[in-house]
Amino acid sequence: MSKKLSDIAKQLNISPKDLKDKIVELGFDVKQTARTIEDDLAELLIEEIGTNADAGEPTDADAAKIYEEIYDQQLDREIVKKQRKQMAGKDLSKDKKPIKKEDVQLDQLINKPDVIEIPAVISVKEFAEKTGLNAAKVIGELMKNGVLANINQQIDFDTASIIAGDLGLNLKKKRDEAAIEDMMSGDLTALLKEDDQDDLETRPPAVSVMGHVDHGKTKILDYIRNTNVIDTEAGGITQHIAAYQVVNNGKKITFLDTPGHEAFTAMRARGAKATDIAILVVAADEGVKPQTIEAIHHAQEAGIPIIVAINKMDKENANPDKVKAELAEQGLQPEEWGGKTIMVPVSAITGQGMDTLLDMILLVAELENLKANPNRKAVGTVIESHLDKSLGPIATIIINTGTLRIMDNVVIGTTYGRIKILKDHSGKNLKQAEPSRPVLIAGLSKTPKSGDILQVVKDEKTARTQAMQIELLRQKNSASGGNAAKDLIARINSGKLKTLKIVLKADTKGSLEAIIQSLNKIEDKEVAIKVIHSGVGNITESDVMMASASQGLVIGFHVDSPYQVENTARREYVEIFKYKIIYKLIDDIKALLSGLIEPEVVEVIIGKVDVKKIFFTGKKELIVGCKVRNGKIQNKAMARVFRGDDEKPIGELQIASLRRIDEAVDELKEGNECGIRIAGYSDIQEGDVLEVYKTETQVRTLT
Repeated sequence: MSKKLSDIAKQLNISPKDLKDKIVELGFDVKQTARTIEDDLAELLIEEIGTNADAGEPTDADAAKIYEEIYDQQLDREIVKKQRKQMAGKDLSKDKKPIKKEDVQLDQLINKPDVIEIPAVISVKEFAEKTGLNAAKVIGELMKNGVLANINQQIDFDTASIIAGDLGLNLKKKRDEAAIEDMMSGDLTALLKEDDQDDLETRPPAVSVMGHVDHGKTKILDYIRNTNVIDTEAGGITQHIAAYQVVNNGKKITFLDTPGHEAFTAMRARGAKATDIAILVVAADEGVKPQTIEAIHHAQEAGIPIIVAINKMDKENANPDKVKAELAEQGLQPEEWGGKTIMVPVSAITGQGMDTLLDMILLVAELENLKANPNRKAVGTVIESHLDKSLGPIATIIINTGTLRIMDNVVIGTTYGRIKILKDHSGKNLKQAEPSRPVLIAGLSKTPKSGDILQVVKDEKTARTQAMQIELLRQKNSASGGNAAKDLIARINSGKLKTLKIVLKADTKGSLEAIIQSLNKIEDKEVAIKVIHSGVGNITESDVMMASASQGLVIGFHVDSPYQVENTARREYVEIFKYKIIYKLIDDIKALLSGLIEPEVVEVIIGKVDVKKIFFTGKKELIVGCKVRNGKIQNKAMARVFRGDDEKPIGELQIASLRRIDEAVDELKEGNECGIRIAGYSDIQEGDVLEVYKTETQVRTLT
């Protein structure tokens, strides 16, 4: 049976709206359309509201008593439901005894999951629904803990955990989705964060093999996995990044074969960021080379331990002690010399030291305590990608954490899709891939970029939306790509940049050492200076990519940067500063740390134009006939107006449109005649000269 709310309101001499408010205050969710409530609740409300109508708000003790009564009534109802199931043959057994009220708790009768996942903030109503508890019981427990809340109020995870502990529930905080900025920048730190360390399990190490070209990196991997990769590649140089997994002493190791050729410096930087341990391959007969030093710096920037494999020990002129001495100069002190760097003499031809190398990898991995949570949505890093004729866009992924499964919806940078094919390095089809496993995936909307982050999302719509957001963010950054210095200043001023990383190139080794010493003397309370790579010679694309991977800048002293290098710098949003005087360099770095330096905006005069005839004069526009005297004229460019012998311009204007005869054009060179429409400026006469110019934000060059 049930009673109408309107009848109860009349009996209590209050309005139906006030009655509904009272019911909500007591922890019950009454919809706006509800007109009746159950008899037992009606009687309780009449008694409670009637008793306290003139006494103000109920005390904590009064409220707790009400909730205990409601709890008791719900317990009765749950017992009846349980007994009816038994009588109906469900859950029926010979030794089943009647349920006695004093022997059970309400929580025992309501089926709830073992672990209940809730967000960082949740309403009392949502918490009650997820836990299967009555809202009144939840409010009562909150009051016992000194928290007064109605059914619509929000509680945080810590408060919910206290209640859950009292009620014997196991709560877990729902993982927040990764920020779009983190996914775009490849910031794995935020993506891999785990609130509960108990969820973590030991995972295989992901190993990056790095070093100078032709020092035997691929030969070492070839020996380990007993396959021949080199014969299928052009010129014996690795032309792509590939990942493999091997087993040593029952434990898995993932290898990343990173190219050593200078043309693939960018991929090597990505490879170092995606792995846990770097194997630095150095030829025993050649020693440390420029790309060896670059590889060391990449690994150090990635913050991963380095194991040195001194290869080609089978050569007659092999000199491992010379190699160790050269590496010690680069900060890698061998263990036998009192340092911390493991160095293993090996030969990819004879197999000398290969077992020891694998054992050292597992030892370092154990010391690093590498762990991941396999029971969450997968996060991975793209190692390589390309367009396959039969499968479409495919990518090689290393799973950083979580488990990737067939038919998972994923977003990878500006790409999204559903995993339709999942293969391991041997081509075997998989249903799922656990942490540290390298896999090939297909089912993507387009080919992702190396270094992009893969994240599993709940559905295709979410994947598409996030991919579009990342695309828009990249376009926005691209549009402002000429302001890399401004971005550095903004990060310094906001406190986000704690270390200013510098790639330094100079004309001589003496100059290099002097500049490094001067930079080390600069002190700043907020930002430290770190030279992550230095060398002698012109600025190269490799230098730019090193700075890009580390979010730093490039400084050149008495060196040049070719046109293609500057193009790369603009594409990668890297600022290049070039100097000829050391104190200017030091002053600018100090100014940059203070947030004072700005990108250099310069005016470039592109041509001069003679005004031959005025065709039309209006209030707000002019149309004039001109001839390009020298240089060129461009549509939408700015121009200064000179008259007679005056050295100073009499005005400035912008070219609104440019035509040659009846054809609209964007640009005309010396000797061409044209018609120009000028808006917003009218003081022009025949015989005037227009000096056409444009403004550019240039790569900063101080001399």
